[in-house]
Amino acid sequence: MADISVPSLILFIASIVVAAGVAGVLIDTVTGISSSVDERGGDVSTEIRTDIEVISDPESGVYDDGSDTLTVYVKNTGLRTLPATSGGFDIIVDSQYRTQSDVAVTVVDGTEWRPSNVVELEITNLTLTQSADHRLNVVVDGDEEVFEFYVP
Repeated sequence: MADISVPSLILFIASIVVAAGVAGVLIDTVTGISSSVDERGGDVSTEIRTDIEVISDPESGVYDDGSDTLTVYVKNTGLRTLPATSGGFDIIVDSQYRTQSDVAVTVVDGTEWRPSNVVELEITNLTLTQSADHRLNVVVDGDEEVFEFYVP
C-alpha cells in the first residue's frame, strides 16, 4: 500500500508546484496588460479631448512674400487648454518641417489657449512658389489639421 501512495504524493506535489508557477506567470502577464491598457486609455482620452481647427480664409492672402511669412489663425475646438508655445506645435509646410525658431504663437483672445480661443501662427523663413497651391499641416497633441491655400 505504501508503494502506491509515495509516487502519488510525489506527483501531487509536482502538480501543485507547476500550477503555482503557471499562476505566477499569468498574474504577472495580466498585470502588465492591465497597466498598458490604462496608459493607452489615458492617451486616447487626451486625444479625444484635443481638437483644433484652422479658421483662416485660404483666399485672403495668408502669405506675405515680402517678409516670407505665412500667418494663419487656429481655434481650439476641443475640451481642454492647449499649449500656446511654438514647442507645442508641429508645423509642416509643403512637406518641410518647420523648426520652433520659425514659428511664433500669439493667443489672440486671452492669455491661455483655452477652448474656443484662437491663436495666431506666424511661420517665417518661407520661400513659397508664386501661382501655386500649398499645404500646411498643423499638429497639436496628436490632432492634425490640413490647410490648403493658393499663393497668387
